[in-house]
Amino acid sequence: MPDAVPLIAARGISKQFAAIEVLRDVDLDLFPGEIHALLGENGAGKSTFAKILAGVHRPSRGTLALAGEPIELASPHAAQRRGITLIHQEPISFPDLSVAENLVLGRGDGSLLGRVPWAEMTREARRLMDLLGVRIDVTLPMRGLSIADQQMVEIARALASDSRLIIMDEPTAPLTPKEVETLFTIARRLRDEGRTIIFISHRLEEVRALCDRVTIFRDGARIETAPIEALSDADIIRLMIGRPLKEYMHKEKATIGAVALAVENLSLPGYFSDISFEVRAGEIVGLGGLVGAGRTDVARAIFGIAPAESGRVLVEGRPVTIAEPSDAIALGLAFVPEDRAVAGIFRSLSVEQNISAAVPAKIAPGGVIRRSVERALAMDAVKRLRIRLASLRQPIGELSGGNQQKAILARWLLTDPKVLILDEPTRGIDIGVKAEFYDMIGELAASGRAILLISSELPELLALCDRILVMAEGRLTADIPRAEASQEVVMSAAVPRVREAAAA
Repeated sequence: MPDAVPLIAARGISKQFAAIEVLRDVDLDLFPGEIHALLGENGAGKSTFAKILAGVHRPSRGTLALAGEPIELASPHAAQRRGITLIHQEPISFPDLSVAENLVLGRGDGSLLGRVPWAEMTREARRLMDLLGVRIDVTLPMRGLSIADQQMVEIARALASDSRLIIMDEPTAPLTPKEVETLFTIARRLRDEGRTIIFISHRLEEVRALCDRVTIFRDGARIETAPIEALSDADIIRLMIGRPLKEYMHKEKATIGAVALAVENLSLPGYFSDISFEVRAGEIVGLGGLVGAGRTDVARAIFGIAPAESGRVLVEGRPVTIAEPSDAIALGLAFVPEDRAVAGIFRSLSVEQNISAAVPAKIAPGGVIRRSVERALAMDAVKRLRIRLASLRQPIGELSGGNQQKAILARWLLTDPKVLILDEPTRGIDIGVKAEFYDMIGELAASGRAILLISSELPELLALCDRILVMAEGRLTADIPRAEASQEVVMSAAVPRVREAAAA
């Protein structure tokens, strides 16, 4: 590959917004027929670099060459004419137009001027979908398609314009595992045709499964470019955040106290059965298992979102009735949900309104909201949790995923909870923010709070938890002390066929 002519040769690419330099002297070659990952924390520069290639931003200095020819990309349309396509995480389309109409829009051939050749347009759209091996009715409006299918239409549009470089920015975030595999199959096919793909993601397992080479950005600079097999996950994380993995995946020392939360024989037919466990003050108890094992259902039942039909919950040794979340909050429980976009944030409300949402008595003691109190509480939380934002009045939906998650945690900390239930708290956030979350979780346990941590990431559970509970098919299958926990032990309890074989 080094002997080949790069499709893209970037030299000294820098970008400055006002007085802030967000990209600094980046040199990078992208070759035909490769899938190249760009990795880095939020704000590291990877997306800015990709947007310069796509014509969204113009570099403050530096040069670009396409197949050896110097180029200037003054706009996205200019980039598209050169065969460069950017596929956003949330595809951009005209929702009330058909798939076929969306495919021909913007191609610049005048096909929608005067008489529209509907039959020809539909045939071409079907041909493009057939090339991808995707079955989508091209006469349907875009509004009715899933995000995954909308992404397929975006890729088909790239094929229609004969794109040589396709940039995928966090394309898998809203997709199911099956949809991700379909996307990967198509990406590999495009690579084998000689096209170049940039894949931006925070999911190392996906990068390792798909990509040929990886470039790592940190603080606006390119830190490393290497074949993916030349770097371990620990190497990648060290290069991204500037310190080794072991320095941020650790358990803070905490004094384990009395039982803060206990559940006894908790059952909800169709979801889970006969669940019993305890979490003590200062203790981090992990809840592991495969997706669909019932972990989130147990958490939702404890918090009163979908209460169990039998069994009981005890808080500090007292049996309690939790029929709805307000009961749980009054008892000193807090719950950070798995799906922050749907169940965690009020997307259109401001950051300060989101942070103060769980403490109405503090901000509106007489029924009238005291904005000064609301703002003071939010400002203090923003400082303590190092939430990055432009303004407290900024809609929370504009923040990065990691900062949204910090705001959700800040909301619950205002209630001064005794028990924190954290459901996939680091899903969808970059490595650097994960490091901050691990520190915060350790500090919260050290302050005497009991923590129930649900996670699909085994290294996370192994590093942070005093004990790991494992669920499979709605039942609790293991309670593993920290000293005995390993990936093999946890997985043998999580996978039914492994448990059955061990029992035999």
